Amino acid sequence: MKKFIMSALMIGATAAAQAQNTPVYLDETKPIEQRIDDALSRMTLEEKIAVIHAQSKFSSPGVKRLGFPDLWTDDGPHGVRPDVLWDEWEQAGQTNDSCVAFPALTCLAATWNPQLARLYGESLGEEALYRNKSVMLGPGVNIYRTPLGGRNFEYMGEDPWLASRMVVPYVQGLQSKGVAACVKHYALNNDEEYRHQVNVIVSDRALHEIYLPAFKAAVQEGGAWSIMGAYNLYQGVHNCHNATMLNKILKKDWGFDGVVISDWGGCHDTEEAIKNGLDLEFGSWTNGLSEGASNAYDNYYLALPYKKLIKEGKYTTEELDEKVRRVLRLFYRTTMNRQKPYGFLCSESHYQAALKIAQEGIVLLKNERGLLPLNNPKKILVVGENAIKMMTVGGGSSSLKAQKEILPLDGIKARFADAEVDYARGYVGDTVQSYNGVKVGRSLYETRSQTELTAEAVAKAKDADVVIFVGGLNKSDYQDCEGHDRKSYDLPYAQNEVIEAILKVNPRLVYVNISGNGATLPWIKKVPAIVQAWFIGSESGEAIASVLAGDVNPSGKLPFTWYASLDQCGAHATGSYPGTWREDYKIIDEEYKEGIYVGYRYTDSKGLKPLFAFGHGLSYTTFKLGKVTTNTQHLTPNTQMTFTVPVTNTGKVAGSEIVQLYVAAKQSKVDRPVKELKAFQKVYLQPGETQNVSLTIGVDAVSYYDEAAKGWNAEPGSYEALIGTASDKLPTKITFKLK
Repeated sequence: MKKFIMSALMIGATAAAQAQNTPVYLDETKPIEQRIDDALSRMTLEEKIAVIHAQSKFSSPGVKRLGFPDLWTDDGPHGVRPDVLWDEWEQAGQTNDSCVAFPALTCLAATWNPQLARLYGESLGEEALYRNKSVMLGPGVNIYRTPLGGRNFEYMGEDPWLASRMVVPYVQGLQSKGVAACVKHYALNNDEEYRHQVNVIVSDRALHEIYLPAFKAAVQEGGAWSIMGAYNLYQGVHNCHNATMLNKILKKDWGFDGVVISDWGGCHDTEEAIKNGLDLEFGSWTNGLSEGASNAYDNYYLALPYKKLIKEGKYTTEELDEKVRRVLRLFYRTTMNRQKPYGFLCSESHYQAALKIAQEGIVLLKNERGLLPLNNPKKILVVGENAIKMMTVGGGSSSLKAQKEILPLDGIKARFADAEVDYARGYVGDTVQSYNGVKVGRSLYETRSQTELTAEAVAKAKDADVVIFVGGLNKSDYQDCEGHDRKSYDLPYAQNEVIEAILKVNPRLVYVNISGNGATLPWIKKVPAIVQAWFIGSESGEAIASVLAGDVNPSGKLPFTWYASLDQCGAHATGSYPGTWREDYKIIDEEYKEGIYVGYRYTDSKGLKPLFAFGHGLSYTTFKLGKVTTNTQHLTPNTQMTFTVPVTNTGKVAGSEIVQLYVAAKQSKVDRPVKELKAFQKVYLQPGETQNVSLTIGVDAVSYYDEAAKGWNAEPGSYEALIGTASDKLPTKITFKLK
């Protein structure tokens, strides 16, 4: 009897649904594209408009009538951001939204290890799944054009090849968990200070050779399901609705079948958004429901204004259906994906992944007098605010609520438990106690003067076996932070003063730099050991201590050129940064006068010697490269060429080396860089062990973007492959020809 009643109820519900021409469910046995066609044919105009714009700070509506749940996005290329209130930027105050903070992407790039990029993506995807986030707003792959860029720490360095090789496995790993990557910020988002007003003027060659390759790789090789448009303008049009960037390059030339999502507030015009490739609009009314229109989200550019233009007959639903089709495809890949694995939050494996990435990304920049690794010191003095300051908090949209963050001082104390470890503040940089509702842990309040702080550090340094100065930048405005660029290339606060004072009484100083950028180091010849430790997340203190102690042999390499001064950087030497305001002061035109000569390409072309070269990084052991051999003397458009070089660990401890291959054109009808990175491989070796490392290139490695032909060109002729361990350490080379 019960079964009969339930069947009758179901029949009644079905009949009612059929009467409204509405299905009870959509057929899940059909291929996705057919299901998209089916759903699209059943959606009302109101439902179509609804799914292409936000309904809250981080969500857009699904189609409840057809069984599509809401789509939830979240910030965090480095971890899943804590939830905010529905329509405010303040924390929601939940107790179950803490996360593992993974190292910033500069650190990931410094590992030069694509396998770790895959692990990173998978781990982040599992955390996002647990939190029911379907789109993670990252990774970021904008090129490090100037070291003053406030958001460089979120990106993967200055080289398009390195960034391309690291972003592909990150995207694949993340999306293997059923969570969409939203690769950002497409494109030319290279400085922060005037990001909404900057109109970038750049040659087609520089655009395609330097600024687009990582995005292209993410789309064509990584299969990215979404892309975030950038705030800035290109050719006088904002990139969130730019026909050249979105319709032509991204969707037509690259075959992108995913969703273009606006950066929050990046949409500025309804008709441009309709025609020029924007699919999903977020954040345009960031004052939310409390001000402006009472139905603020309905007044987005792609909401009621769009519907009104359709009702008036100015537009058909052709463009709308294309946008909805892409959004539905994203639904089926994420929220409607029945094969998604389970998510995990703050698992042991995620902490191990964060630690491994941090340890492999730390770069040993300098090590003289055998100071590192530290050999059983009895008295250690740790100096510097960054030793006690949480770096997972602040910096803009990448700020996190980490379940834990091991601070450098705590990590050093734990690792050197048998030593006497003392601490001196040294300088005061930022005493802010919280950011966006997340507290910074221990108090940073300080009443002493700089003179008193310096005197304390000097007095304690006199008796120390070694001084570990933990300094650099932080996540405050005008440092490594979204929304502003740095005002100076110098280290902030009184760090240089304190370091110089300590060196007068104790030359055994290890400088640990916490940052996503380089800086001038005026005392560099006096300091025997320098470690670049980045912003490395939850396991920061343990990772730093393990490298200082020699438990981990450092193997990271710089993903950017560390300039001695700003005039070694093309963007500054050519006077093109930060650009020129137009007469109405609404737009600032920034011409990339250095063209393709970014980073080491510029210093090479001018014969400049930076503080530390691109690809530089030392080890506690030594390596030797043998003579290179090839499988052929000729490269053709249809074949690949493999270079093989023996690498030997000639030291006394196990370690990893990164073999780098650069290609140089011996002659060309156009300007070519002195050399360009085209392959790399990380190899782990025991003491005395030798392995053959093979590096393979194709015709793309010798190609340049031909502006006249509007395509890639590879000139027949002679080329040189230079192989070594940094862009300024390339001891072996071989000539080959392109037929």
